[in-house]
Amino acid sequence: MSEPHQSAAEIFASWASGLSAGDVPGGVRTILESVIIDQIGLCVVARDADFVRSVLASTDTQGACTVIGQGRTLDPAGAAFVNGTAAHGEDFDDTFEGTPVHCGSVVAPAVLAACEARRRNGGDALRGIAAGIELMCRLALVAPTAVHRAGFHPTAVIGALGAAAGVSVALGLDAARVASAIGIAGSFASGLIEYLAEGAWTKRFHAGWAAQSGLRAARLAQEGFVGPRTVIEGTHGFFHGFADDSIARDYSYVTERLGELWWAETVAFKPYACGTTAQPFIDCAIALRSRKLDLAEIESIHCTVGEGTVHRLWEPKAEKAAPSNTYSAKFSVPYCIAVALVDGAAGLAQFSEARLADPAVRRLAAAVVY
Repeated sequence: MSEPHQSAAEIFASWASGLSAGDVPGGVRTILESVIIDQIGLCVVARDADFVRSVLASTDTQGACTVIGQGRTLDPAGAAFVNGTAAHGEDFDDTFEGTPVHCGSVVAPAVLAACEARRRNGGDALRGIAAGIELMCRLALVAPTAVHRAGFHPTAVIGALGAAAGVSVALGLDAARVASAIGIAGSFASGLIEYLAEGAWTKRFHAGWAAQSGLRAARLAQEGFVGPRTVIEGTHGFFHGFADDSIARDYSYVTERLGELWWAETVAFKPYACGTTAQPFIDCAIALRSRKLDLAEIESIHCTVGEGTVHRLWEPKAEKAAPSNTYSAKFSVPYCIAVALVDGAAGLAQFSEARLADPAVRRLAAAVVY
């Protein structure tokens, strides 16, 4: 009986399990260091936010793992969940422009919690974060836009697999167990994008949920639990369940030029605290503002947009023209354009109740059409 062909998860796991800290190129290492600093800063700034307080209060598990900016310590999964939620909750975290996905707020909290709990060193953490982010980036390229089109949040579902790979590598699992962890994580992945309808909070915990899911998957694999090796490309695998079938898949992105081409090196850091595909419009609005326009004279603002962004950032029209809360405003291009024209900025302060209620901002947002 012939041996089965290696699956995409097995090929990736074979490379990742043999990765050493010295194998991570200098440019990638620089990005990963920035990712960690970014995550810590985001957790600190969100430490008193209402959504972080809710998540922390709902977490009953005790342990010795750090919850950044908080007085409590939790078990590894709890720490990964809270830290990932805090890092991602203001939508100011790093982004890979493939699908897109937010990598750092998923992989770093999972790996750091696992390393703290299992007494792994900094080199192990570096290897794990490198492998986990690289897998997330590569999975995001397999079928761009397909995950969103199917109604799922790419960071949430892709993130579970990335965190599983990252934690597995950091814990020193062999290739078979790394592949199993990725396979197990496919059954933990979750995260609908219905929050876009009116700014519900669920997106805020998606990164944290993926982080703790990946950590649990890795620990299960470490203890011998077996996951499907064909989780990525299988008939009933990840892209069957979480991606629109009308978008072609290219699984070679997962396996080709591993260790030679690092997609993780292209992870970018946001200048604005909102959805990534709204940010070019903010750039334009700030540039227009510099021309000393009389904003009171603006009657309408017409935007040409990418079709794939319509269902996330432009519809439903009534909600996007007048967001019902500050979180919904982060995913409304009309609001982002308006506040950028008025304030010349789109940082945390621009997504506050005071700015949302400002008559000048509301008038301009209602004037934006696509």
